[in-house]
Amino acid sequence: MWHITCGDLAAESVRPLLADGSEVRVLRDDLAVGPLADIETPPCAERVAFWEGVWPTGMTPRPDFAGVAADAEWLVALASHSRPVTVWHGDSASEQLMLARVAAALEGSALPIQEVVCGTGDSRVSTRMAVSMRAPETLAALYQPRLVEPVRIADLANQWRAAVEENAAIRRWIDGRFHGEDHQRIDHQLTEACSQDNRPLARVMAEVMGDCDGIFATDMYLYWRARELARQGVLALGGDKGEGYQSVQVRRL
Repeated sequence: MWHITCGDLAAESVRPLLADGSEVRVLRDDLAVGPLADIETPPCAERVAFWEGVWPTGMTPRPDFAGVAADAEWLVALASHSRPVTVWHGDSASEQLMLARVAAALEGSALPIQEVVCGTGDSRVSTRMAVSMRAPETLAALYQPRLVEPVRIADLANQWRAAVEENAAIRRWIDGRFHGEDHQRIDHQLTEACSQDNRPLARVMAEVMGDCDGIFATDMYLYWRARELARQGVLALGGDKGEGYQSVQVRRL
């Protein structure tokens, strides 16, 4: 059995629950942000270039962005595998996009897909849950794989193809559907959370994270948007050496 998770934290939560012979495949790409146009076409140059730009130049350890292409190649071959597939997912747009992507890869295949539903079905900040957010005992209770029926597979696959074709800057998951938008809404939230006095950027980003329904806005994504806003002359960043945001101060210009 293949068990597919979105990210390493989810994988670490899932592994203790699995029987011998099961293997976890971790898909690390945050599908909620960045272009998707070439995500199924290795070497996925546009997608990789996006992440190269998001990641601070001097910040280590640096992820191996070649994994984007490796994921695409693995998913193309998945239908030829003999192992059934179980997808673990919660309410994050990335987890739901991962589920839709796997469904698209296996649509029409004889290989069965199961899902382990770990979310609430509501992507609002106050109610949503990701796989990695579940306590071990809760995750064990939720480990009740259910078959994804062909009609649902087709719907998920269509949603994935539509998201790839739309190629939006970011995608939110709201009421079971994906909604694309540009960076404007997030940029506005970042700007409004700042004042003309210096504030720790980490605190500003935390405020934005706490008000992002439909998407888990990550620290790396928000740090990148803050740097972009600084380049545009909207924000000023102090102490930014391109190594991380922990000591960075931010103010609105």
